[in-house]
Amino acid sequence: MLATFNLAAETPPATQNSRSAQLSAVEQQKASVRRQVLGAVPQASLTEPASWFTIPWTSEPVANPSMPAPVTMPAADCDPIPMDQIGPLIKDAAAKVKLKEELVRSVIERESAFRPCAVSPKGAQGLMQLMPATAAELGVKDPFDPKQNIDGGARYLKQMLDKYQGNLELALAAYNAGPGRVDRAGGVPPIDETRTYILNILGKFAF
Repeated sequence: MLATFNLAAETPPATQNSRSAQLSAVEQQKASVRRQVLGAVPQASLTEPASWFTIPWTSEPVANPSMPAPVTMPAADCDPIPMDQIGPLIKDAAAKVKLKEELVRSVIERESAFRPCAVSPKGAQGLMQLMPATAAELGVKDPFDPKQNIDGGARYLKQMLDKYQGNLELALAAYNAGPGRVDRAGGVPPIDETRTYILNILGKFAF
């Protein structure tokens, strides 16, 4: 069974020994997650229908599940937003839906490398790569507006976490490949790029 993570802000341990023990446990947990994601461990059947998603997939390449798929970034003719400018937007959006800032920041980095004008070949737009239909469902009128995009993307990510009862791997898989594919697969879909996507974000996110 894939791990479920506490995404709420936590108070740092009072002692160094407690901190060391926590970090050791986290590393073991993350190593277990990587093994499970790479193996695409089947989950219990999930039958809730999906209504909309961020990036639709037309094929499921599984040539070599143990090797990371190439990371492809959307096209963007603009510079990344400096962290001192995007940081407050991330903090505000994360606080509204009770997510850790590191998670939202990691998703943005993987989705667009902090470039607000990014557009994928599938039509996903902006910092958190929202599809037009998804943006409309979320009430995002301008997906290229950094604040609107981050607010919408954070809300969508929280919806996926709620749908999969806090399971971060399934939520990230749904954000990338769509909840419909996660439901049909009964877990992380056998898509190389989706697995790489999950591992890339888990590697950056500070649990």
